This record gives sequence, structure tokens and C-alpha cells, in this order.
Amino acid sequence: MRTLYIETECTDPHRNLALEELLLRDLPPDSVCLYLWQNQNTVVVGRHQNPWRECRVHLMEEEGATLARRLSGGGAVFHDLGNLNFTFVTDRRHYELHKQLGVVLSAVRSLSIPAEFTGRNDLTANGGKFSGNAFCFRERTAFHHGTLLLSADISKMGRYLQVSSEKIKSKGIDSVRARVVNLTEFNPQITVDTMKQALKTAFDIEYGGPLELLTESDVADTEELMRVTGRNASWEWRFGHTPRFDIELENRFTWGGVTLALTVRDGCVQAAACWSDAMDEAFISSLAPTLTGVPFSPVSLSEAIAGLQGAEAADLAAWLREKDF
Repeated sequence: MRTLYIETECTDPHRNLALEELLLRDLPPDSVCLYLWQNQNTVVVGRHQNPWRECRVHLMEEEGATLARRLSGGGAVFHDLGNLNFTFVTDRRHYELHKQLGVVLSAVRSLSIPAEFTGRNDLTANGGKFSGNAFCFRERTAFHHGTLLLSADISKMGRYLQVSSEKIKSKGIDSVRARVVNLTEFNPQITVDTMKQALKTAFDIEYGGPLELLTESDVADTEELMRVTGRNASWEWRFGHTPRFDIELENRFTWGGVTLALTVRDGCVQAAACWSDAMDEAFISSLAPTLTGVPFSPVSLSEAIAGLQGAEAADLAAWLREKDF
């Protein structure tokens, strides 16, 4: 069996996830590969998740954070440069979850941290979660990847992953929330570089080596890597792949109360209904057809309503623009 190793200094989540996907697609037979990577200021949602339910998309956009979608299932995670991601890409014949997790546990324990495997797919230390794991399987290959919280910004993580207060009924997969902890709380001397070296050493010991070092060009040519990166960055991939969901938006204005009930599919409003005690019946009747087909975002919804003109439309548009989803 060949044991392969690759790490990247790139912090673009769309490119890093593209490299992971191409490793999965083109891994040489009878091989296992450890891939280490980092993303800057990013929330990554699972393949079948609703980003508007899992994180505060509007706040992230305002603060310049990135939303990405991965191939694997599981819940939403926050990545910054205080977090290190690992991926085991394997021939299906060599996929062994506990062996792969054993590499991570050995590496973390070698840095004097009481790590253990608990729950569904979590690694913890003294009851605090420092690593969540997810998986993807293809006919010939598979990968298992996860996070390692070293010194991540926990406060930003909490703000970005705060569940929406809106009434969202989603067919997507919800995240399981848990108390998280940084490994520097147990060993302040840990750095990304020391963790990388610990993982590389544990991987070499567990799989027997010798390690073959890969570069991006060994995995894919530049054109193919850019093609998959572009797809990952597209609105269609990040938002358009969201499972159908329903949401209610409700507010009271000086001229009356309004409830908007929206059905969202492929990231756009598929159907809309409106209830109101406002006097202007024509305005209220125009809301549903105006919103149908509009991309589901505060700005897009606001701009659609503002096009109706009038004081009521201006009030409703201003309120929608400030929504935090």
C-alpha cells in the first residue's frame, strides 16, 4: 500500500475543497493519503444542509467571511487560521475509521492532551469538543475529514453559527451543537506547525511509510483545479443546492402587520403567500407574485419589494434588508 502526504499553504476554502475532491476522484489504487489544510474566516456547511438555518449568512457577508459547501454530510463548522483540517483519502479497501482516528488521537496525545473519541464522530478533551468529523464515499475511494481546534476564535464561531431566529422548516440536515474547546487551553505551546508534524509522524508510524510527498500539480493540472474551485465558489453550489425549505417572516409597521410565508427551492423563492391587516389590499396582493422567483437573500428580497414604490413598500424593503439570515 502506498502512503501519500500533502499539505497546502492556501487558505481559500473553495480551492482547498476542490483539491480534496480531486484527491478523492483520482487517488491511485491501493493508496491512502493524509491531506492537511486551513481555511481563513469560513463557515463550511454539510452537503445536505440549509446555510440560512445553520449560520448567519447576512452577518458573514457584512464581515467578509466565506460560506462554503463540502461533499460530505454532517454539520456546519467554522474555520480560521487557529484551526487545522485533516483529510484521510483512501482506497475503499483500506478505509478504517478507527485506524484513521487513531492517527489523530496519537498525534494529539503526543502533545500532552487527554484526547478521546466520543459521541457520534467527535474527538474531545475533558468533555470539550475539539474535532468534528465527516465522511464521503465513492465506488472506489472514500474520505474522512475533520477539524482540529488549536486556537480558533470561539466568539466569532458562536456568532456565525448562531441559529436563525426566523421560523424555518427545513428538510435539510441540522447541526448538532456541542461545547467546543481549543487545544491550547491544555497546552499553550501548541502551534499549527507542531500539530502538522505530530500528525505526519503518527500517520507514518500507523501506516508504515515510507511517505510519498505530493504537490498540487501531482493531484491535478491547474485548469481542472480552477474549474472545480470555480464551481465551489458559485452561488449555485453554495446556496442553490440547499434542500427545499419554508420560512415565515413577520413584522408590524405603523400601517399594519405583515406575515410573509416563503417556500424556497434551489436557493430561490418558489412560492409565496402574504397575510396582513393593512388597508392597502392592492399592495398586499402584489407581494406574493413580486417575491416569486427572487433569490433568497435580504438584499434581493428588499430590492424586489422596493420596486413596488410607495411608503409601505419602502418600509417593508428596509426591514427585509436588515434581516439576519
